[in-house]
Amino acid sequence: MREVRSHLDIINEELRNLNFPQEPAELYEPIQYLLAIGGKRIRPALTLLAAEMFGSDSAKALPAAVAIELFHNFSLMHDDIMDKAPLRRGNETVHEKWGVNTAILSGDFMLIQAYQYIAQNDASVLAPLLTIFNDTAAKVCIGQQLDMNYEKSEGVSIAQYIEMIRLKTAVLLGAALQMGATVANAEEKDAQALYRCGVNLGIAFQLQDDYLDVYGDSDKFGKRVGGDISENKKTFLLLKALELANGKDKSEINHWLNQTEFDSQEKISAIVAIYNKLGVQAYTKQEMENYTNMAYRSLSEINIPNSQKEPLLRIAESLLLRNK
Repeated sequence: MREVRSHLDIINEELRNLNFPQEPAELYEPIQYLLAIGGKRIRPALTLLAAEMFGSDSAKALPAAVAIELFHNFSLMHDDIMDKAPLRRGNETVHEKWGVNTAILSGDFMLIQAYQYIAQNDASVLAPLLTIFNDTAAKVCIGQQLDMNYEKSEGVSIAQYIEMIRLKTAVLLGAALQMGATVANAEEKDAQALYRCGVNLGIAFQLQDDYLDVYGDSDKFGKRVGGDISENKKTFLLLKALELANGKDKSEINHWLNQTEFDSQEKISAIVAIYNKLGVQAYTKQEMENYTNMAYRSLSEINIPNSQKEPLLRIAESLLLRNK
């Protein structure tokens, strides 16, 4: 199997070679811009890797991989509009640069392109690929709506939060693996096990992002540490703290959540001190480990030689060990 770097090179080359008409430039330039400012490309790389796990040439899975990446970027373009985000990957967001209406339309066009790539697959796998893709797209939309609902809701439970990140984030990672397996004509039970592996890894990755926002190195993490706290973003850490806290600690958390004007660093320091007191750090790491173990158990159910699973295990371990 090729190393992940070569998979990323193949995907980036394909994305660079996307052909767009010159007019209307306002429709196409935002797509080229968003794709050019980077991203990890982990999802499409996993699609290629999954196809190779089951003995297929990764080139056969390239259309499905590109479809996954185009869908992911479509969702980011629209999410940025809904979040009123000024920056994406350190650059001006599309809606800030070209306006909301253009960002909506360019995002829609990216989704259409994703379906065009799905259509390039062999007829023998086209129907199951469309089923996976459509089901995943619907779940991502549901997850995004739940995320918006929870921003304004009090009393969100940890179980609700986990379900939200499963739908909004994790199912796309699972689908990336499942689609690669499907292209390679893997047995359905193996493709499903690989999907479960990806979903549980996706949940673990998101929990790690929550963790790193508080306990990570900002230079390595690529985000300002404490940003989620400053913005009152519901994370596993905050919800666990609200579940565990009582008396003065709970009052102080609610005090900071209800403040509209505050010193950001003071708020972060105060909330982190409560997290430390309640042992939230350890609870979060344990939850990450639980989902990682579930992912590995699903991978162990797949009846192929362990040597064919090793590249996926290496990717998972490298992502889950980063900056801890």
